[in-house]
Amino acid sequence: MRDAYHEDLDAITDRLVELTSLTGSAMGRATTALLDADLTLAEAVIAGDEVIDAVYHDTEAKAFDLLARQQPVAGDLRILVTSLRMVADLERSGDLALHVAKIARRRYPNSAVPQHLRSTILEMGQVAQLIMSKAGDCIANRDATLAAELETDDDAMDELHRTLFTSLLDDEWTDGIEAAIDITLAGRYYERFADHAVSLARRVVYLVTGERVQS
Repeated sequence: MRDAYHEDLDAITDRLVELTSLTGSAMGRATTALLDADLTLAEAVIAGDEVIDAVYHDTEAKAFDLLARQQPVAGDLRILVTSLRMVADLERSGDLALHVAKIARRRYPNSAVPQHLRSTILEMGQVAQLIMSKAGDCIANRDATLAAELETDDDAMDELHRTLFTSLLDDEWTDGIEAAIDITLAGRYYERFADHAVSLARRVVYLVTGERVQS
């Protein structure tokens, strides 16, 4: 019975890692759709959010079931409670990729990104994928050392976000109000995506050390 219980615990970890892959891929594809005005790809990301939601609900249900049936204590309780928080972070990350894809769909057949900001948005998408991939590795390996690296990656995202706002506030901005709104929203979505990945890493540190990382 206990072996089956720990297999169930491991299965929850596997689902969390799966979600990091799904959400990272979704943000990467949403970024391509945004830059290339690719309606087909945007629609695929939007439809794919149902898969992320399904994995989220299944993982959450399994965690609650184990809490109810096994009444875990100590380390196992920490794993389950932390997993519930992680899966919520990941579901919200999927929503952020969905929002980026919806910007792409809304502006089709045009790209929502002005030419002079394309490289910045591309880099934000790349950083988002990288940081979520690292978060997945942290979860899979309970790697607190790697978790610390995500703080530096998040600093890079914050710097890119500031670059967007510097451009938006420039007196020479000539791309109009709609583009300004799109870029403001997209920048916020990328920033929050990275924040959720950092949150995941901090929760791994808590699992490993029992100590909470201050934001």
